[in-house]
This record gives sequence, C-alpha cells and structure tokens, in this order.
Amino acid sequence: MKLRVRDLMTDRVFSVEPDEDLARLAELMDEIRVRHVPVVDEDKILVGLVSQRDLIRSVMFAASDLPLAEMRELLEVAEVRSIMTTGVETIEADADIEEAAQVMLENKMGCLPVVEGGRLTGILTEADFVKYVASHATI
Repeated sequence: MKLRVRDLMTDRVFSVEPDEDLARLAELMDEIRVRHVPVVDEDKILVGLVSQRDLIRSVMFAASDLPLAEMRELLEVAEVRSIMTTGVETIEADADIEEAAQVMLENKMGCLPVVEGGRLTGILTEADFVKYVASHATI
C-alpha cells in the first residue's frame, strides 16, 4: 500500500490572512510553536506562505537602530503580505508521499501546503516525516 500525503499531513492548519499584522503573527507563531504559516484569503485559497525565517529577517531589517518600543509599533502596522512568499509550491492530499518528499528535497522546503482546488486543506512538514519514521521504527 502506497502512502499518500493525507496519511502524514497535518490537517488542522493554523493560517493567517494577508492583512494580519506582523506583531500578531509573531505572537501566534511563538504561542503555537510553528515555523511556517500559510496565508489564505477569506475563501481559504492559498495566496502565500510566511516562514519563521521571513519574520526574523523583517524584524532584523526593521530593528537596525530602533528602540524595542518603536520596533513593536512598526511590526504592528506592517502586514503579512509585505513579507509572505507567493507562488508557493503545493501538493494535493492524494499525491504519493514520495512525490511530496522529492518536491521538498529538490526545493529545500521545510513544508509543503496541501490544497484541493487551491483551497488549503493541510500542511506537510519535515516534522511529519520524522514523526512517521519514529512511530514505525523497529529496534
């Protein structure tokens, strides 16, 4: 039996809309401990992706010489759309897991959003692969 993306993916996905502010995004990423957040429109259509690395880069750029309070204010007015990656690689839930792994390896991606008809239905991360191997390893 071939494994499909749906067998490993996380289907309870935290996502944000493009107009969410970066300060709130940073709080949420820290709170729920995720490194990648899909960006969706009001119909849950995937429009982008923000990584923890994207967020750190934006903070470092904004923080060059600013006091902490001013940096926070800047992040409160900056929107997710200003740092999100668009044109993100995606995969369907019924795709073969080997195909997903190959896409992630070739593109050096830590996650792969799962979509059906453009609508976000899950996310496949490196951690999902590790969890699978750990739960199926024999000693």
